Amino acid sequence: MLAYITRRLLLIVPTLVGIMIINFLIVQIAPGGPIEQMIARVQGTAVEATSRIGGSASGDSGATTQQHAQTGGDSGNRYRGAQGLDPAFIKQLEKEFGFDKPLHERFLHMMGNYVVFDFGTSYFRDRRVVDLVIEKMPVSISLGVWTTLIVYLVSIPLGIAKAVRDGQPFDVWTSGVVIVGYAIPGFLFAVLLIVVFAGGRYLDWFPLRGLVSDNWASLPWYKQVLDYLWHMVLPVLAMVIGGFAGLTMLTKNSFLEEIGKQYVVTARAKGLAERQVLYGHVFRNAMLIVIAGFPGAFIGILFTGAMLIEVIFSLDGLGLLGFEAAINRDYPVMFGTLYFFTLLGLVMNLVGDVTYVLVDPRIDFDSRSV
Repeated sequence: MLAYITRRLLLIVPTLVGIMIINFLIVQIAPGGPIEQMIARVQGTAVEATSRIGGSASGDSGATTQQHAQTGGDSGNRYRGAQGLDPAFIKQLEKEFGFDKPLHERFLHMMGNYVVFDFGTSYFRDRRVVDLVIEKMPVSISLGVWTTLIVYLVSIPLGIAKAVRDGQPFDVWTSGVVIVGYAIPGFLFAVLLIVVFAGGRYLDWFPLRGLVSDNWASLPWYKQVLDYLWHMVLPVLAMVIGGFAGLTMLTKNSFLEEIGKQYVVTARAKGLAERQVLYGHVFRNAMLIVIAGFPGAFIGILFTGAMLIEVIFSLDGLGLLGFEAAINRDYPVMFGTLYFFTLLGLVMNLVGDVTYVLVDPRIDFDSRSV
């Protein structure tokens, strides 16, 4: 197992570098850039793209989308909308942002810093990328942890029950409910929850904004916990609604596959109770792929698909941070978070493989090539 882990760790390096190269080139090709964003701000053509959160701009300067001036001028100027600005000012901006260096030098310098986890400072927030990520992390961790736990705690028992009752009315109607939930977009369900339960039109049971109340710090500890859970109900419910289908059907199909095998027939022939057969023999083998996939599922839920939920419920997390960085072409935030979370995802894939061995020691990766 140690040799396999070593090979996988060594494979992470070229994989990570390849991902960074591809994304770096794509971003360079895309129209717009930090220089054009700054020019738009100087000319007063920047327009806010996201709402303010908690009474202050999301982040330090707020997210803006830039509408570049389309006036005519010197066609040799590579920054559209820069006409009328002093060329020396443009050169100064290029030097400040590091764009006076060739493409490959900028990439190598960036990767050299990332090796020691120096992600630099945001172009437009004047704060370290690490500090921004740490500030936004509690929101995304809250959404990711609760969503993953609820999805697993509901989907696994439901999948087992569906496998045991395969083809029966319970299996049919639960499949219909799961498919309908999967078909509803999370952001649309979030809007429905707000309208019905957050004072939108009918009931006013849950708060509409933020992770905690404004007076949270002054509350006793038990009320702080209750206040936090109170704020989490609607966002988490909006995220889990579409998460049951895949895991439920995976659990059901895994159980059905194991139930049809010879060792199950033998166990039943020996007179074992059905509960002993299911949970003493079938469960470990059927749950192998489900349990081993937990680390990857958590990372996927934690860092993807939450951006619209964060915007709708005014939760200032990593999803909103990434969206604002992409709109603003805030390269340090974009590439710093991409590097860190890609590295984290690759490591969690390895953790998933190790989990296979912990769940079933009969698995031996040392005899397999990477």
